[in-house]
Amino acid sequence: MWGLVPLFWPLLKPAGAVEILAHRMVWSLLFVGVALLALRRWGWMSALVRSPRKLGLITLAAAVITVNWGLYIWSVNTGHVVEASLGYFINPLVTIALGVLVLKERLRPAQWAAVGVGLSAVLVLAVGYGQPPWISLTLAFSFAAYGLVKKKVNLGGLESLAAETAVQFLPALGYLVWLGTRGTLAFGSHGAGHTALLAATGLVTAAPLVCFGAAAIRVPLSTLGLLQYLAPTFQFLLGVVYFHEEMPPERWAGFSLVWLALTILTWDALRTARKNRAAVEAAASAARTGTAPAQTAPATGHTGGEAGAATVSTPSAQPGR
Repeated sequence: MWGLVPLFWPLLKPAGAVEILAHRMVWSLLFVGVALLALRRWGWMSALVRSPRKLGLITLAAAVITVNWGLYIWSVNTGHVVEASLGYFINPLVTIALGVLVLKERLRPAQWAAVGVGLSAVLVLAVGYGQPPWISLTLAFSFAAYGLVKKKVNLGGLESLAAETAVQFLPALGYLVWLGTRGTLAFGSHGAGHTALLAATGLVTAAPLVCFGAAAIRVPLSTLGLLQYLAPTFQFLLGVVYFHEEMPPERWAGFSLVWLALTILTWDALRTARKNRAAVEAAASAARTGTAPAQTAPATGHTGGEAGAATVSTPSAQPGR
């Protein structure tokens, strides 16, 4: 669903990107509110309200994801699908860099190599474009920052989306009302089908997130991390094959370097996961037999996901599409 969402945003024209963004905020809160009501998951709200620090972080997360959502919608509807997909390919590398700079985490040599190759890719693309790929970098950094903030808040995907859209709701609704007073509101002005599509932005936002949350408890995290590369891959293919965006040689070179960096990152994460699993199994076997396990150096470093060295995933909820 995240990979195919570029097909959805153009259907909302002639609504502008900012109006689409406002609808996404308003309808997402309503959809998530209904879901929480059906699931009777309200206990987290009182604890959140009593924590000014968490409320501040939720507000920051809402601001950062607003930038991400808005830029992504604008990018798709103005013919920059390929560049937007690059942002989500780069995102795991930016997440690793933030782990080092902000959380003071240590990287393994392969992770340093992946970050270095990723930086080389940005430089190649900057030379090719004649300027830095600002759309890709803004999407990557905003979503990585969003993941970092969510790590600090430590709320579930559905709950955090509800809290963030609650912060966004009044400004978004106010903007839609303002457009209505000016007579420029697209909602309700282009037929029932267009109106229904604008209302469906809440479903398009929340449904993949709910599925992701369900998958996170059913499949190994390393597998989950690999699956998350499918979304930007689908977006890239849509940009090239369906939207017929240009791919000059320097853009192919930059993307190839990014894919090389992700290959190194994935190989390192899977290798580390196997080592960790073998160490756990050896310790369990030793505990059963009463013998001391062989000393194994623990794997350290950050792989770009919240769950530690066994995952290559980006942050645990991905409503940035």
